[in-house]
Amino acid sequence: MATKHEKILSYIEALQVGVKISVRQIAKELNVSEGTAYRAIKEAENQGLVSTIERVGTIRIERKQKENFENLTFAEIVSIVDGQVLGGRDGLYKTLNKFVIGAMKLDAMMRYTEKDSLLIVGNRTEAHQLALKEGAAVLITGGFDTDDITKKLADEKQLPIISTSYDTFTVAAMINRAIYDQLIKKEIILVEDIYTKLRIHII
Repeated sequence: MATKHEKILSYIEALQVGVKISVRQIAKELNVSEGTAYRAIKEAENQGLVSTIERVGTIRIERKQKENFENLTFAEIVSIVDGQVLGGRDGLYKTLNKFVIGAMKLDAMMRYTEKDSLLIVGNRTEAHQLALKEGAAVLITGGFDTDDITKKLADEKQLPIISTSYDTFTVAAMINRAIYDQLIKKEIILVEDIYTKLRIHII
């Protein structure tokens, strides 16, 4: 018979990607204590089922396959750069395939900006809107905001637009570091899997 902990994990795993959860809600719906719910949510986070973002909450995300460990979600980007979500919250669980630094003319920038990419750029509203129309999320550096039209477009496209106080090149270095750390984790996990399989064979 499944424990309360296992039941909560199964419940979380069955949720649709993008759904927001909380300790209180889980405790109420599954008739468990808030302590039990909290521990299960933390375990779900460790397993890559949910991600917790300051001022947003805990959301169900797509669990990464081992071979895609280097692909970060936009929710993870928010945590890495200590960012603020200005719009497009419903797309936080999506993964990015590459990031583009917008330190060039607008037409050149758009040649490199494509679906599922992240445009890292300063206070350039036109660039923000064009990137969103291309299917890319936007990370605004230097602590700048964007206009309400752009925020509405981000919500419609379900593509996050994030603001961070760091400068463009610091942000790029931070994301690169996070990707590198993910690759290191991937190697550790693969070694662990091999060890587990060997142990099963020995038994």
